[in-house]
Amino acid sequence: MKEVVRKDMLYKSVKFRYGLNTGLFAWILHRLTGLALVLYLLLHLTVLSSLARGPESFNNLMATMNILIFKVLEVGLFGVFAYHGLNGIRVIMSDFGMESKYHKGLFWALFAVVIIVVLVGGYPIIRHALH
Repeated sequence: MKEVVRKDMLYKSVKFRYGLNTGLFAWILHRLTGLALVLYLLLHLTVLSSLARGPESFNNLMATMNILIFKVLEVGLFGVFAYHGLNGIRVIMSDFGMESKYHKGLFWALFAVVIIVVLVGGYPIIRHALH
């Protein structure tokens, strides 16, 4: 007997077991930003190790990193740090039972605050790179 597979059944088998909801989105984004921060730390240590080759090497590397693309990446790092830190506070609040009724609203408010912080904090970085 041939089994008929409907498109909606196929879709349900492919998507996340519990669906992509706000909580899962926050969880995934928190893990990704944590990974990004670890990778940044490794890159940061690599850049600092150029000091072992002397101040000229370090200054040349810093001059290379003063171009626009690195400044855009700095703003992105600022956003990663802001989200990870603020969401970490939200997770702690959740662990202590302080926001169980309003977790979706609190997450989206946090996300809005991160965007505002990145825009306000990123503007001087980009402006400086353009001049």
